[in-house]
Amino acid sequence: MTYDDAHGSGASGSSGLSLRLGDAVLAIVVGAIVVVAAALDGRADALDYALIGAGSLALAGHRTAPRGVLAVTTLCLSGYVLHAHPAAVAAIPVAGAVHTAARAGHRALGAGAAVLFLAVYLAAGPVSAAHGNRTLLLAGWFLCSVVTGLADKNWQAYLRQTEQRALEAERTREEAALRRAGEERLRIARELHDSLTHSISIVKLQAGVAVHLARKRGDEVPPALLAIQEASGEAMRELRATLEVLRDEPPGRIDELVARARSAGLAVDLTVTGEGGELPPEVDRAAYRIVQEALTNAARHAGPAKVAVRIACGDGALTVQVRDDGRASPDQPFAPGTGLTGMRERVTALGGTLDAAPRADGGFAVHARLPLSRHRPSESPPGQQPSESPSGHQPSESPPGHQPSELPLEAP
Repeated sequence: MTYDDAHGSGASGSSGLSLRLGDAVLAIVVGAIVVVAAALDGRADALDYALIGAGSLALAGHRTAPRGVLAVTTLCLSGYVLHAHPAAVAAIPVAGAVHTAARAGHRALGAGAAVLFLAVYLAAGPVSAAHGNRTLLLAGWFLCSVVTGLADKNWQAYLRQTEQRALEAERTREEAALRRAGEERLRIARELHDSLTHSISIVKLQAGVAVHLARKRGDEVPPALLAIQEASGEAMRELRATLEVLRDEPPGRIDELVARARSAGLAVDLTVTGEGGELPPEVDRAAYRIVQEALTNAARHAGPAKVAVRIACGDGALTVQVRDDGRASPDQPFAPGTGLTGMRERVTALGGTLDAAPRADGGFAVHARLPLSRHRPSESPPGQQPSESPSGHQPSESPPGHQPSELPLEAP
């Protein structure tokens, strides 16, 4: 492994050229120091200067070949020590090579080279206490070279880890932003499906009723009604095909939803029972969407049928039940559409259960149970009657002249 490997990447471009020039200048400066010391000593010859030059200039390549530099520098300066018996300054190039080798991860080789040079230096000098002290001083230099090399290596590793963590954090932020954008698109698509499909189905139903009445009376059907009926049906098909299975702000009140269905000609009976108090927002939204989708399906498929909507809150759950006595039959094949699939996904996400299927005695039934255990509804203050029903709606009475449906309340 090269020194640049230890730093994560090699030098390249103008930055790499600057590093190489800096290394060359440093090698020349180190060589010049040793050459000056040798000249002042007066015992060096041409061979010694050649060994000093080769060993010092080799330091310029420490980034690409730290082990080769260590070997060349140690051998050349050891040869110089054996031949000329110089002062301790001759150890400077070897100490630099040991430092770079330890920094590149070759601390054992660096320590071995230091021991070899110290042994040569000790053997080449006179047997005296002063020479022994100089050798011990050099040993301290080499020890510092190894330690500082290891410290630099650990520091570079820390910098790489910090950079990687920063890159990972940036990538995580980008993923979170993309996820939030996707969730927002999903929320918009859910609202489009829930709101537009319901509204368009009511328009289609009213246009169909007007066309039917006109034909029954023998009147000419206005072309505008036929165009509205056809365009609304096509819009519903395209909307469902585009949004597919997509199902969060409170969309409205269930009693208002029932009132709109009644005004469109659908006979709906609404009954709300159970404990008062405020529901968790997600449960309130789910209850509204379930009733909305069930009424939409009844208006489209049940024909001239009566629809019973029952909402009850108690035993830690909100129960929503919508039944009609329309044309659906258990003998006919039944495949859940986009609306029912989305309804089931919404209920399942809240930990609830949903049953939606044709009834044994004819018609269709939707029965959902939404748990409240995650968010308990607030209790009414003492002395106050629970005036509001689940989903924040007032208990609704049937309009004058409209008889409540006698459909059973138990789930299918």
